[in-house]
Amino acid sequence: MRLSRYFLPVLKENPAEAQIVSHRLMLRAGMIKQQAAGIYSWLPMGFKVLKRIEQIVHEEQIRAGHIPLLMPTLQPADLWRESGRYDDYGQEMLRIKDRHEREMLYGPTNEEMITDIFRSHVNSYKELPLTLYHIQWKFRDEVRPRFGVMRGREFLMKDGYTFDLTREDALHAYNRHMVSYLRTYERMGLTAIPMRAASGPIGGDNTHEFLVLADTGESEVFYDARVPALKLGDRAVDYDNREEVAAICEEFTTLYARTDETHDEAVYAQVPEEHRKVGRGIEVGQIFYFGTKYSEAMGATVVTPDGSRVPVEMGSHGIGVSRLLGALIEANHDDKGIIWPEGVTPFHCGIVNLKQGDTGTDAACEALYKALRDHGLDPLYDDREDRAGAKFATMDLIGLPWRITVGPRGLANNLVELTSRRTGESEEMSAAAAVARIVQIYDGI
Repeated sequence: MRLSRYFLPVLKENPAEAQIVSHRLMLRAGMIKQQAAGIYSWLPMGFKVLKRIEQIVHEEQIRAGHIPLLMPTLQPADLWRESGRYDDYGQEMLRIKDRHEREMLYGPTNEEMITDIFRSHVNSYKELPLTLYHIQWKFRDEVRPRFGVMRGREFLMKDGYTFDLTREDALHAYNRHMVSYLRTYERMGLTAIPMRAASGPIGGDNTHEFLVLADTGESEVFYDARVPALKLGDRAVDYDNREEVAAICEEFTTLYARTDETHDEAVYAQVPEEHRKVGRGIEVGQIFYFGTKYSEAMGATVVTPDGSRVPVEMGSHGIGVSRLLGALIEANHDDKGIIWPEGVTPFHCGIVNLKQGDTGTDAACEALYKALRDHGLDPLYDDREDRAGAKFATMDLIGLPWRITVGPRGLANNLVELTSRRTGESEEMSAAAAVARIVQIYDGI
């Protein structure tokens, strides 16, 4: 993409309405535009990052054996009356009527609808286990929507639902989700800590939230300082191996890590004093096991091996896809702007032409642009006729991890400059070497 042809409405000044870093930088970098309180249009660069996050979520869900589908945003109220949640959910639910006076709602979550799909098509234990998920827009009418996409009313969410014959099977599905989520966040360059949490309106007695440590987090968190150092890395995981998956979950949940809702001072006091940490966290996902809460109420049953019929054991598992984008910025920024991790960056690198219109620099930039594209990478070429300082400021603001700078002085020695956005370090090298370095960096990401 050439910046002269791209829609990137950056702002020079900080928007007055933005209270936290991610909201401020998303507005300044031309990623979103507010249309109403807590409701945003996703402009091209914001949409591009959103799709990269969504793709990682899809890949890790499918790797874990989960099956994608798509459910509608609007749901009939009668399904929620079956489960008993229609009147209990409160004013966060947007209730509407269609032209035939049928009561509908804009879905805040999909436990009822997925249970209805299951009971309509699954009859036997032989069709279990089953995990279905989708990535869809949700709506919750927050009293005070704030912090941009971190607490909006409309948001993009991955919600998955597990159906199993026994509690043991369902707990394996729970563990499988925990591991798949850990891998998902790591691929995005995030450290998301699973913390024992409260279930809220979803219900259930087994639940963990995944929180990214950040000063602007809405939750107070208490944790062992050794927890953030835990990593899955590139280890292979057999999601069908119950012992292996359970061992990973134990590794990541044995050390103390809880939100303020479930904090236990007596247990926390057993953590060595030098490892006790108190901070704030941004919730980016949550997993629930709730047994037969919905299947009993809605008649989602299967025939067992002995011919009897039992309600299935269920769980639900969510990742805040649009919320993740805000969390990524909260965890990756400096006073100049965003610093995207390589796994989610909207463009793999930026190319800055210091003398647009010069035959030599134009030709060198075009060659770099083509070479990177030929390797399957997606560069952003700043081909605008603007001063160098303005071009650098834009690149720093939008946060591409790598920048290749091309100017007449360097080209006189057949050199370009490769700069890391995260460290600020620059290195002169040939154009071919810069391309090779960028290709190597993204190989396997």
